[in-house]
Amino acid sequence: MRIAVVGTGYVGLVAGACFAETGNQVICVDKDKAKVRLLERGGIPIFEPGLEEIVRRNRHEKRLTFTTSLPDAVKKSDVVFIAVGTPTGEDGSADLKYVLAAADEIAGALNGYKVIVDKSTVPAGTAELVRKTMARRAKHPFAVVSNPEFLKQGAAVEDFLKPDRVVIGTDDARAAELMQELYRPFTRTGAPIMVMDTASAELCKYAANAMLATRISFMNEFAAVCEAFGGDIDKVRQAIASDKRIGAAFLFPGCGYGGSCFPKDVKAVIQFSAERKYKFRILNAVEQVNESQKRLLLNRVDKLLGKNLKGKTIAVWGLAFKPRTDDMREAPAVPIIKGLLERGAKVRAFDPEAHQSAKAIFGRKITYARNAYDALKGAEALLVVTEWNEFREPDFKKIKKLLKRPLVIDGRNIYEPKQMREQGFTYSSIGRP
Repeated sequence: MRIAVVGTGYVGLVAGACFAETGNQVICVDKDKAKVRLLERGGIPIFEPGLEEIVRRNRHEKRLTFTTSLPDAVKKSDVVFIAVGTPTGEDGSADLKYVLAAADEIAGALNGYKVIVDKSTVPAGTAELVRKTMARRAKHPFAVVSNPEFLKQGAAVEDFLKPDRVVIGTDDARAAELMQELYRPFTRTGAPIMVMDTASAELCKYAANAMLATRISFMNEFAAVCEAFGGDIDKVRQAIASDKRIGAAFLFPGCGYGGSCFPKDVKAVIQFSAERKYKFRILNAVEQVNESQKRLLLNRVDKLLGKNLKGKTIAVWGLAFKPRTDDMREAPAVPIIKGLLERGAKVRAFDPEAHQSAKAIFGRKITYARNAYDALKGAEALLVVTEWNEFREPDFKKIKKLLKRPLVIDGRNIYEPKQMREQGFTYSSIGRP
């Protein structure tokens, strides 16, 4: 099948590469000439495990190409995916200007029947907006499909190649059949392809992310309850995770969620619900809890070191919002580091992948360590903000020797309190004695 993908961000580039992997001819489109040149040279603008290899392989086989010309890509394709950004507006709503601009340009380039697929995360009703936008210019028939992505950063390639489910929103039988044919290679193990109306399909992604964000904020609140009563959130988590009705996923307390999806999608649901006169009370609380959770480590620093940190160095392990990505959008590390700088601290940080992303935010305001241990030299405390695997089993004797004082504030509960006490650390974690 001949496919065009408009947008080469996390979703677009992963989708384009994975469709090419199953033998389709894929053209990825981006207006950013520098990004297209980078991709044509074999470079990757984002860090995502497995993506570089799959892009390189399919470029070599000439199944995957890149261009800045959207009209050319549309004319050569049967299916056109819109995978552009939907940034959060000032009121919390999803800004659809890039989606509708792409739809308008696609309409002017139609040279026959095409299936236009909304892959970006968009509010209910967007498919109809895209259809109306295209109808003003289109001289050929087309169908609009909603096909939300369910990709986890750090595991996006695996999620695309082996999905839990595929959601297709359309009332066009021809488009539904074509989309099912396109996704059939990814669902041979039995994952369902669910065909439904576009509004339901559009809401699926928001419902999933809002539910997962709610679980995280719930556990962060319950961690505070555990601290109030001397309980251990790890034991509580293990007990409730064994309940088949609940399960184990997304039950780990921490210093808040971030990234490009959860914060944006929670805000969007609150906003578009309000447009229909519904106040989404639970998600308002979820958002409030998460914002306060990002300040939790700063509160621990204030308690253990005081609010005046002038002349003191604080080591930070982890900058990305989660492991296996370099993405710092809405990352807890950002407000934490800003708070440390406001208190006069010198910050020395290490992350395996996110240094360049951090430099775009902090510039020279902080020091970027060459490795995890380099960040510790002479620091008053170590703050663990992102749970990269390489932080899980460090040399604690070396940590203690390098730190000015043996103080570890663990925002991801990756160490055992008893072990830390036995090794002579002052150790603070979340929801544990």
